[in-house]
Amino acid sequence: MNKIISEDYADLIIRNEIIEQYQNEKKDNITLINNKHSMLHLPIADIEKCSLGEFNYNFFPSCFSLASLDSLDRSSVTEIQKNPNLALFGEGVLIGFVDTGIEYQHQAFVNVDKTSRIVSIWDQTINNEQNNITEMPYGTEYDNKIINAALLSDNPMSIVPTTDEIGHGTILAGIAAGNLNVSQKFSGVAPKTELVIVKLKQAKQITRDIFCIPSKAICYQDTDILMGMRYIIATAARLQKPIVLCFGLGTNQGGHDGFGAVSSQLDFLSQVPKVCTMTPAGNEGISRRHYLGKLTKGEPLKEFELNVGIADTLFSMEIWQQAPYRIALDITSPTGEYTAPIYPEINECHKLSYVFESSVLWVNNEISEGDTGDQLILVRFQTALAGIWKFRVYNMDNASSEFNVWLPCAQLITDDTYFLQSNPNKTIISPGNAAKSITITSYNPESGGIAINASRGYTRTNVIKPDLAAPGVDLTCPVIGNTYGTASGTGCATAHTAGIAAMMLEWGIVKGNYTSMNGQDIQKLLIRGAVRSDELEYPNNVWGYGKVNIYNVFQRLR
Repeated sequence: MNKIISEDYADLIIRNEIIEQYQNEKKDNITLINNKHSMLHLPIADIEKCSLGEFNYNFFPSCFSLASLDSLDRSSVTEIQKNPNLALFGEGVLIGFVDTGIEYQHQAFVNVDKTSRIVSIWDQTINNEQNNITEMPYGTEYDNKIINAALLSDNPMSIVPTTDEIGHGTILAGIAAGNLNVSQKFSGVAPKTELVIVKLKQAKQITRDIFCIPSKAICYQDTDILMGMRYIIATAARLQKPIVLCFGLGTNQGGHDGFGAVSSQLDFLSQVPKVCTMTPAGNEGISRRHYLGKLTKGEPLKEFELNVGIADTLFSMEIWQQAPYRIALDITSPTGEYTAPIYPEINECHKLSYVFESSVLWVNNEISEGDTGDQLILVRFQTALAGIWKFRVYNMDNASSEFNVWLPCAQLITDDTYFLQSNPNKTIISPGNAAKSITITSYNPESGGIAINASRGYTRTNVIKPDLAAPGVDLTCPVIGNTYGTASGTGCATAHTAGIAAMMLEWGIVKGNYTSMNGQDIQKLLIRGAVRSDELEYPNNVWGYGKVNIYNVFQRLR
């Protein structure tokens, strides 16, 4: 039995230095992910809600959702491509996507000679050992040769049965690298790059159960995301080509500080020569799913209120308090039932049931979360009663400090659940808080203004994010069904910038101008070349360092 794909096993994430503490005699309960993390497979019979308490919060996979549902001229891409001394189209460079897959038959990814621009697809949802050529421990890989054979077939799906049912991965790949289509007035930013695609499998039910995520919600757990990143980097290394890893997903789980498993791996890869990583800022700016609480010395507590919508019976809420300060939490339900303060502990989990309503809550007040050392209060709601929930946060140390509260991202909760005194700042989704990866927000290329729903920085620890802004509103793009449409979101803006990064890798690595170039180098070069308004101070928590402009990058190098 393959425990990675079996719903009978939960996948926990552990640091490699503690593998020996958990490895069984058969050594079949551990799967290595990368140089830092591994998966620990446990039978679901041994896991329940309060296992989060026996194991630290950071042992459980976070769940990620989608960051997107005439832009080229705005970033001066066409100026660079028309310049005969530069003429950068991403040739010799790969762009990798860990996402919902790709519609490989789409004209945006097929050459004139009917061959594919896709180097390979690793589909985690198809497990066919007879056809599998990958070294990955699950899923099925389709290389360029097989994809080309499928494209020549009368029935391509009989040969390569993978596609993108959702369309998100197809949109991002098209914005970054789609073929020129004059009739649609469309071109990807870097139309001569090749693509490496990972189609993620959906998060396991046990992972959803632990974090009270609805079964029908589209989400992906970070163990599979990390394995996808491993596949993409290994493919680039095998082909000896530079690569841009374009990440179009995000989560509100975690400390919003760059210390999670995916964030830390992106930071690591950003320092590797020939590799660049891109992440979206998110679309949470006006969602009302963040609350910022400020405690002052002499103030015993701070109260905040949460309106729960009728449809949102299953969700979680995270409260983060930076060490060394401590907080306790009491809760009052919409019917007035009161739960006394829950104080910080190490391994405790509290199940709360109510007399006059069906709501069930699980509360963990973890004094030292494993990745950050900061305090985390995790509140999980099941059959939550609609209405106003009241929370009081107690200032245990009689000190001045801040705490942040986040609800899940848009695809996991409706707009009817929100904080009454919400705050739009510090709404960058993870892994957009990773310091060394390039975090992109979105602006409207027609009006020039920031996208109304774009997340705002900085990180919880006040690291400057986002880095840059790129076009991300109503972009023409390939959509499923071999046609074209429009899409918006910071994921689209990230894909646009991924194409620009591919152009820079072509200039630096392929053309030999900067042969040690890595993601951090590209981050700094793009920041130097950003367009800034005289009316604003930079960096700021809305625009970062300004609008991406590749022509300015080369102007600064003269």
